[in-house]
This record gives sequence, structure tokens and C-alpha cells, in this order.
Amino acid sequence: MRRTDLDGLVALVTGGASGMGLEHARLMAARGARLAITDVSGVALEEAQARIVGEGGVVLPLLADNQSVGNARRAVADAERAFGRIDILVNNAGISGKALPIADIDEAAFDRMFGTHVKGAFFFTQAVVPGMKERRFGRIINISSNFAMSGSAGASHYTGAKAALHGLTRAWAVELAPWGITVNTVAPGLVETPLTLDSLGADEVARRAAQFPLGRIARAEEVAYAVAWLAGPEAAMMTGQVVSPNGGVSIVGL
Repeated sequence: MRRTDLDGLVALVTGGASGMGLEHARLMAARGARLAITDVSGVALEEAQARIVGEGGVVLPLLADNQSVGNARRAVADAERAFGRIDILVNNAGISGKALPIADIDEAAFDRMFGTHVKGAFFFTQAVVPGMKERRFGRIINISSNFAMSGSAGASHYTGAKAALHGLTRAWAVELAPWGITVNTVAPGLVETPLTLDSLGADEVARRAAQFPLGRIARAEEVAYAVAWLAGPEAAMMTGQVVSPNGGVSIVGL
């Protein structure tokens, strides 16, 4: 039987045209939400739109770079104009955490990492909050990484940016709770996406997967289930929390 947890709601997913973001969008659309998705690639947006519409969903594609405050505000305004409101925000847009020792991380790489993950999440959230407050309802879900909890040698700019999302989650959860707005983080371990393969290479992904207690890394749709749950009514009492679908990797400290 089709689940209808999100019927009548509107969700905005940043970086929603590929990888994990596309899976978040597809699952929420399947559960009844109308979607706005952002991406930096117009081609990826067209392909994602065709796929979601082909599956019976309603989606608005929006070209936006997370590093631009103007892009964030314009994307939110366009989504609110099209759908009347935004009930769910998934701060998913991210870039690869390629292995770099601290000595090799220059200012441009640092700014791009924090601009995409932290600045983008901050200003997309700032833009949706007034409407959520007015309606006294909202679900904000930040996509982080298991690295933010375990650390990662050679990716301190990526790890630091993802860890910053945990701090924002806790602060926003406390600040926005009086308006019925919940804020949570999903922090997966390695996930089967092109970004992971590009970052680590197939051989390294296979080596790490063999060390996971469950013997494999997550599929993108398995992370999407956590996101859709946090967006739905069953998670109404969850706020300020980190949910980590990581295959047990944190148990053994990888």
C-alpha cells in the first residue's frame, strides 16, 4: 500500500538533482510531497525533473549555487511563489571531501567547502524560517557525515564543515521549537553515489566496505528513508538529534 505520510506538504531539497539528494526527493514525492530541487547543473535538473515526473511526482527545478546567498533567497522565493509555502527543507547540497592534508588545503578550497555546506545550509534555512514560523510548522533536515563524529585524516575542511552542521542543528532546534519547527541531522557513513566513487575510488570504497560490521556501505535510498521519516509525522518528537545510517561503522571507530 502506498504511503501518504507527506501528502499536501512541500519540500525543498538542495542538491536534489543527483546522488543522495535525488533519492531524498524521489522518496518524498512518492509519499505525497510536492518538490522543489536545486542544483548547479541545468542538465542534471532536467534529468531529475523528467524522472520524478515520470514517477508521478510534482517537481520545480531551480538552478542555484549554495555558496550564493542571493541564489538561496531567490530559490526559496521561487518555490514559495510556485507552491505557496515550504514545509520541509533538506540541506543536502555538498561537494567531495577529497583527501588533502592540512598543509595542502588552500583558502579557495576551504571557502568552497564551508560555503557549500555551511553557508548554503545557513541561508537556505534563514530564508524558509519566516514562512514556517507563520504556519507554526516546519521540518529542517541537515545532511552531514559520519566523519563529523569520528574525524577523518586528510579531510579536515570537509569534516569541519559537516561538523558545523551539527552545531547549527542543535542551535536551531532550540531556537525554533516554540513554532513547532523540528531540526535534525542525518549523518550517513559511506554511501554508493558518484560523489563517493569520485572522492575515494572504487578500490578504496571496496576496502572500507569490507570493514563495516554489515559488510557493505549504504545505498542512497537507505539514507532517504531516514530523511523521509524525519520529515513525516512519526518523527514529530525528534529534534536536535543526529541519525546516522552508517552500517555500524561508528561501533568499531572507522
